[in-house]
Amino acid sequence: MQEYEVRWGQSENIAPDKLKSTMQEVFGNVEEKDGRLATSFGALKPLLAWAGKKSLYVETKMDPSVSDDVAASTIKAYNIFLERVTGYTAKERGKRAQKKAKEGKL
Repeated sequence: MQEYEVRWGQSENIAPDKLKSTMQEVFGNVEEKDGRLATSFGALKPLLAWAGKKSLYVETKMDPSVSDDVAASTIKAYNIFLERVTGYTAKERGKRAQKKAKEGKL
């Protein structure tokens, strides 16, 4: 499970309806399971997402047997989804994760 911080002022993006809408735009079909939103897309089988107080939580399992094209399109879609919801680009999320690792918070 990964926890992603949501940029200040972007917390409305993790509201259940908005989160579901964003997932549908990026990944297609979304179902609700046990209070979490679930979908499958490309190499992500499944992807579960849910909101905390100020964070987005995502649990994924990757299918390593997919082609390189499918893997690349999956990563692109996943990054688009995270950027729309959290307000942080992939580069910004990476920098924040490195900073937390250096501080011993990961």
